[in-house]
Amino acid sequence: MKSKLTTLLAICVALAIGMLDTAPAEAASTKKPVAKRKAKPVKKVENRVEVQDSDNLLLQSSAVLVQDQSSGDILFEKNSGAVLPIASITKLMTAMVVLDAQLSLTESLSIGHEDVDTLKGTRSRLKVGAQLSREDMLLLALMASENRAASALSRHYPGGAAAFIEAMNHKAAAIGLKDTQFSDPTGLTAANVSSARDLTKMVAAASHYPLIRELSTTSERTMLVGGRPVAFHNTNTLVRSPASGWEIAVSKTGYIREAGKCLVMQAWLNNKPVVIVLLDSWGRLTRIGDANRIKRWIENASTNSTRPSAALVRRTAG
Repeated sequence: MKSKLTTLLAICVALAIGMLDTAPAEAASTKKPVAKRKAKPVKKVENRVEVQDSDNLLLQSSAVLVQDQSSGDILFEKNSGAVLPIASITKLMTAMVVLDAQLSLTESLSIGHEDVDTLKGTRSRLKVGAQLSREDMLLLALMASENRAASALSRHYPGGAAAFIEAMNHKAAAIGLKDTQFSDPTGLTAANVSSARDLTKMVAAASHYPLIRELSTTSERTMLVGGRPVAFHNTNTLVRSPASGWEIAVSKTGYIREAGKCLVMQAWLNNKPVVIVLLDSWGRLTRIGDANRIKRWIENASTNSTRPSAALVRRTAG
């Protein structure tokens, strides 16, 4: 009897030990399984595609568009539909309207009081009463961004300045510019607006004028103004510096406070014409830095046998 009780007691102790050993596992097995955290899907932002290129191309200009003019391919864009003041980029349209009118390029034009900037108070070395040929006025407007020269060109247009501005807007519509409006021939007013998308078309149109190509890429010129020699220089340092390595066919800079620093060019990169538009850059050298980054990016892509469009960074806003 005693042995039976001993055996029974041993069995009970064994069972108790077994229950203690398995209790935690059973308790764990009764818990609700922890669901694996699902990765959140990447939120798609409308009108925005972002793919970082190998050179980490980060441009500081607010609106940018780079286009292969021969194929029409957009290699890079950032806020390309944003409508912004364009400052003296305006003068490319001023030059096209003047040349479309087929007026005498040798005719002497004079600077008048009406050409003095009373809006921004900018200075000029073209004194009231100074006389230059229409071609020289075009040169100074395109190369040195002379506001008085651009204003004088509009005043000496058939019908005067009002007719000239009307012709500017008519030309804009004719070449398919949908975001563009002109209110004066200089760009001193912030009412002259466009988008990077439109300006690629405007630069491409300007590139078909041999005289615009020549004058906008002239490095410097000394002219007799009021009987004394005055040296004028291109406002684009990339044009002025042979060491820059650029082959530029069309160039125009622009600046007013509302527009920031602007630069448009048609340049030959990898033996192809490329249009570059940089708008609203506030740093003193930022637009030049952006242009050089674009140049290196395109050239490196060619060296690596990779088309820039395959490694593009595209940020569109409209």
